[in-house]
Amino acid sequence: MKTYKIGSIPGDGIGPEVAREGLKVLETVARLEDFDYELVDYPYSGDHYLKTKELVPERVIDEWRTLDAVLLGAIGHPDVEPGLVERSVILGLRFRLDMYVNLRPIKLYSEHLCPLKNKTPADIDFVVVRENTEGMYSQIGGHLKKGTPDEVALVNGVYTWKGCERASRYAFELARKRGTARGEGGRKPQVTLVDKDNAIRPHDIWDRSFAYVASDFPDVQTDHAYVDACCMWMIKNPEWFDVIVTTNLFGDIITDLGAMIQGGMGIAASGNIHPGRTSMFEPIHGSAPKHAGKNVACPLGMISAVSMMLDFLGEEQAAARIEDAVAHLLKSRAIPSADTRSGISTPDMGDMVVNRIQEVAQT
Repeated sequence: MKTYKIGSIPGDGIGPEVAREGLKVLETVARLEDFDYELVDYPYSGDHYLKTKELVPERVIDEWRTLDAVLLGAIGHPDVEPGLVERSVILGLRFRLDMYVNLRPIKLYSEHLCPLKNKTPADIDFVVVRENTEGMYSQIGGHLKKGTPDEVALVNGVYTWKGCERASRYAFELARKRGTARGEGGRKPQVTLVDKDNAIRPHDIWDRSFAYVASDFPDVQTDHAYVDACCMWMIKNPEWFDVIVTTNLFGDIITDLGAMIQGGMGIAASGNIHPGRTSMFEPIHGSAPKHAGKNVACPLGMISAVSMMLDFLGEEQAAARIEDAVAHLLKSRAIPSADTRSGISTPDMGDMVVNRIQEVAQT
């Protein structure tokens, strides 16, 4: 029996509530698919920082490198300096473990969830590959004469050929895989580069590295869009997209837009990936402290993150069981919405996913 070592960081706010439901679903599919896992719990959160003043130490970074994957609930506490713990935990994982791809599926399961007129699941099924370790989030910069009328704030966006090329290559490989899955007669694979090189000329490195990688994938079509146009087309014609590859900052922005057109932040999941190494999976919503402790948060984003993790680990059948259950519950409107207005408690929604997985397994 294969055993995976998985780190668990429930975090702040609604994080522990949704994390419990994700682990409940993980336990269910592990029994069905005959694999095992060892959970390693980590306390790092805003609440932990307030009690101990401890951020993630170096020894824990080293320990994370020995894991197969990490599951993160949410980080963010209203009583802690904005971004302090997030940088320690989330950027600590992404940057220190070189998780260079942030993978965000944008998939509509049921038409009633979409705020766009006349758009169906056939129109909204694409993936964003966000470069995850460079750009404006490289933490290079600072303040001069802070708190005075002469204050200056500087931030440097960093783009390397290696960073651009490997993100693009991942996107092309993913597009080819998606095209193969669709089969003959299906849509041809396509990768769209999203940048802003007409105004930010150093983005030209993205154009050139993208073209360099594209030459190795003659079977994959290519397209290019400036980020403002991309936002427009995501609303007007989301069916145009198959795989998008983009910068760290732009990817952060357009994937929130993508979450809205697929049904809301409550269903959106992401993977922070370095192929073949430790990778981290999380819902993309925040800690939502105003909802914490009420058991009203939608856990489907966390449950979908578990599905993504299992697919990454090679447990494709277990991943498919989870996605199929979530899709069925949304299509049937047994779960009417992926937000706090569903009328279904957080643990009850987790139970619904578990029950559906078990029902299908029995038949």
